[in-house]
Amino acid sequence: MAKRYKHWGLLKIHHKLRKQGETANHKRVRRLYRSAGLTLPRKLKKRLPESVRQPLPKATACNGCWSLDFTSDGLSDGRKFRTLNVIDDYNREVLGIEVDYSLPAKRVLRLLNKLVEQYGKPTRLRSDNGPEFISQDLQDWCKEHEVVLHWIEPGKPTQNAYIERFNGTFRREVLNANVFGSLAQVRRAVDAWLVEYNTERPHQALRFMTPVEYRQAA
Repeated sequence: MAKRYKHWGLLKIHHKLRKQGETANHKRVRRLYRSAGLTLPRKLKKRLPESVRQPLPKATACNGCWSLDFTSDGLSDGRKFRTLNVIDDYNREVLGIEVDYSLPAKRVLRLLNKLVEQYGKPTRLRSDNGPEFISQDLQDWCKEHEVVLHWIEPGKPTQNAYIERFNGTFRREVLNANVFGSLAQVRRAVDAWLVEYNTERPHQALRFMTPVEYRQAA
């Protein structure tokens, strides 16, 4: 299981084993995990001064708040591409990832319309101050759909911590873990990983349920 889920730590693997019917308790799993040399490097957290910490409002139901952000990477021939990532803050579900060389504001709206048809409209959208997110097109869309558009303060990504944390996982497990020769390869890898992320990966913040399980329970 550790070979398949290379970036999962002890807790995620233990809860996945329990779901599959294994009865070993966490102490035995920990001993086996450590003796096999599977321990992941510890990530050091950067502590923010109290004066700049901002509480992140928590969504209390699905569609309470969607977070949006871009990531970027390059193909093996040097061409750059971008991804537009959209998650539901409440259950950490990845609602959609759009991949292309360029993703202007109209592509943002196209993805949002698709997601609204599938999941219903959100109460609020949270994003940084990128040109696609402060565009008049997106502002008009939010006004038409009665959605609150919330921009974080410039230079304070901690105010959009859910999507920032997701971006780190996405970059580590997909973008940095593969060499892509075409956008088609990127899209296939992203689609396969999204199924795993939403339906197989337990989240500690969700009481070790997957995003889909948490939504169904809610």
